[in-house]
Amino acid sequence: MRVRLLGTAAGGGFPQWNCACRNCRGLRAGRVRATARTQSCVAISGDGRRWFLINASPDVRAQVESFAALLPSAGEERGTAIEGVLLTSADLDHVLGLLILREGRQLVVHAPPPVRSALSEDFNVAGVLERYCGIEWREPPGEPSDLRDAHGEPSGLSYAAFAVGGKPPRYSRADAPNSTIGYRIVDSATGGRLVCVPGIGAIDDAVLGELGDADLLLIDGTFWSDDEMLRAGTGTTTASAMGHLPVGGALGSLNRIAKLPIQHKVYFHVNNTNPTLVDDSPERGRVEAAGVILGADGMEFEL
Repeated sequence: MRVRLLGTAAGGGFPQWNCACRNCRGLRAGRVRATARTQSCVAISGDGRRWFLINASPDVRAQVESFAALLPSAGEERGTAIEGVLLTSADLDHVLGLLILREGRQLVVHAPPPVRSALSEDFNVAGVLERYCGIEWREPPGEPSDLRDAHGEPSGLSYAAFAVGGKPPRYSRADAPNSTIGYRIVDSATGGRLVCVPGIGAIDDAVLGELGDADLLLIDGTFWSDDEMLRAGTGTTTASAMGHLPVGGALGSLNRIAKLPIQHKVYFHVNNTNPTLVDDSPERGRVEAAGVILGADGMEFEL
């Protein structure tokens, strides 16, 4: 399985267009050692020809352009290797890219019922897409099943979804359980295992069991601390109130994953205020000392 990190920032990207926090201002002025990032999106493939996106970020056009495998193949006037989009939530930074993809063939969108409901009833993405390319909904299974391409053929990958807490997006009128999920994806030929959780509200024993035997873990790194946005002066909401488990602290995700026997542990979906974005920050040092890396756009893994 090939895994490409197309984007690794949380909503708004890094730097965020309207933000002058220490990180964003420092990056623009060249005063901090940091790398710009687009909003989180992951591409996966079992054969190098047919690709699936995990979420569709608002930056998806630039992300497709940055990765030739997703562009039209030789001899095509129009086309793409994208076979479907696997949504982990209905958050705007995970779904706005669906509207950009309207210019292609019918979209195959994998989403649990609360996400589909939000996109059909609260934010009428489904209705808009029906007027353009059309949309085929597929519900992610709770047990491993073939991840099939747009034509219904096995892709060489299996997938299963699991609940990870979190919160529904602000625009949603329903407070449904399982509004945020993670994916476990396995290569049928190599046995390589990817677990992808760009949003996570808590790591209980059930979630820990889903993470533990992965070869590659892509995990929510939105905030370092619960009150990060308050300290940065960029908001009044805590990480936990937004449905994100902070990275740092005694109860943070870093302590929970540091001892897991996973070859590649990667934080992504990182908010622009997070101090781990600065290469030489103490917080980045703690992450790397725990055997975890900070994801960057363009990183690839083979499982």
